[in-house]
Amino acid sequence: MAAELASLVQRLEAAVGRLEVVSGPPGGASGSAGGAVAAFVEAYDDIIRGPVAQYVALSQQIGGDVQKHADMMKQAFSSQRQLLATASSSQKPSDSVLTALLQPVSKAIQQVQAFREQNRTSPLFNHLSAVSESVPALGWVAMAPKPGPYVKEMQDAAMFYTNRVLKDYKEKDKMHVDWVKAYVSIWTDLQNYIKQHHTTGLSWSKTVSNRNRNQNRFHPFMCRRHPSCLAVLRVRSPLPLWLRPTHKNPALRGPGAPVRTGPKPFSSATPRPAAPTRTLPPVLELEGKKWKVENQEGAQGLVISDTELKQVVYAFKCNQSTLQVKGKINSITIGKSSEPDSCKKMGLVFDDVVGIVEVINCRDVKVQVMGKVPTISINKTDGCHVYLSKDSVSCEVISAKSSEMNILVPDKDGEFVSNLQPVPVQHSILKTGVRRITSEQRSFLFRSSSRPSGMAGSSLPQQRRLLAKRSPASSPPDRLTPPTS
Repeated sequence: MAAELASLVQRLEAAVGRLEVVSGPPGGASGSAGGAVAAFVEAYDDIIRGPVAQYVALSQQIGGDVQKHADMMKQAFSSQRQLLATASSSQKPSDSVLTALLQPVSKAIQQVQAFREQNRTSPLFNHLSAVSESVPALGWVAMAPKPGPYVKEMQDAAMFYTNRVLKDYKEKDKMHVDWVKAYVSIWTDLQNYIKQHHTTGLSWSKTVSNRNRNQNRFHPFMCRRHPSCLAVLRVRSPLPLWLRPTHKNPALRGPGAPVRTGPKPFSSATPRPAAPTRTLPPVLELEGKKWKVENQEGAQGLVISDTELKQVVYAFKCNQSTLQVKGKINSITIGKSSEPDSCKKMGLVFDDVVGIVEVINCRDVKVQVMGKVPTISINKTDGCHVYLSKDSVSCEVISAKSSEMNILVPDKDGEFVSNLQPVPVQHSILKTGVRRITSEQRSFLFRSSSRPSGMAGSSLPQQRRLLAKRSPASSPPDRLTPPTS
């Protein structure tokens, strides 16, 4: 039997030699050339060949810093394309491996943003800023379960600078206008691509590729490269190695093997300890025209004093903190639409805002106006108290998907009183002087200063019943504000 096995090994070595001559060395190009590209990788190639190529071509015509920036963006898209190709042929890896796979894209994003900061005196700074503000959208591969809205948010962040480019070059050079359209179309097409192929996050292969599955198995090419393989085949055995019966636990093949007595009784699983939350460093800095206030915990003395009219303030992940904004600025935004409970128990005090003050996805927030503000928007917020100054009583308060909202105005003595009913969960309220108008057809607001006795603290149906029972001799009730559409 040993002689037959040795003869078989010699024949196998001869066959392997002939196969190596015909097929070339192992691990050649056949692994990379074999297999079709996944559908979502081909769709991503269409974006690179379409709007990305058009944006790079127009950037080369403009030249200068814009061309250098475009080369960095091209490299960033190439890095992300390699990540998508890996995801199309591999199952989702562990967090440590995934972090290593994301490093090329992350470094490309940081390089694009650093180039803008190093060229703040460039005459094409608005072009560089538009790209730098929106390039984090390439991080959608790490966002779940809603990567599409994240890309839309980053695209909106660049709108301020793209509008400035259009304003400066609309009548001067049409090439810059086309550049803006090509660049914006990149993120528009990317949103449609994500919606079609990666709705809830980056899609990974459901099965392992044949190349990864067979890399640890026996292969004829391995025999001449690894002598240990031939040594295993030469072991004296009544049957070849690959035909021997095997068992995961050899002890179970003996005569004294234990016998199962039945299923074990159910026992509750031991709860796993909660993963420690990562604490990010607090941020209070001016980046371009944007004040960033992030990751503040228990900070009661946050002050932004050196402000300009074109600047905006973004506050995010601020808990039990107080922020004061002095001077006149463009807008203030607290919270983020993609993050629930972005800010908790936060206080905001500001002087003047020429645009809008937005409170998004927050809880227990207090906003006090010292000067003037035209519009206050409250979205997806539970608990918001707005203290208006005498100069801002005509501001418009817009609310949506929010609750526990109150608007307070100062009386003659300067004390804040609830001059309005609690803000409805829907639509908006406009207060002009002593008159309040709401777009909700079924809401009626009373003037709290002359409310009949017994109506304080009553609900709206109770107040109507009390008004109906009033005697004609008493003073007439306040007129209900007619509903408007």
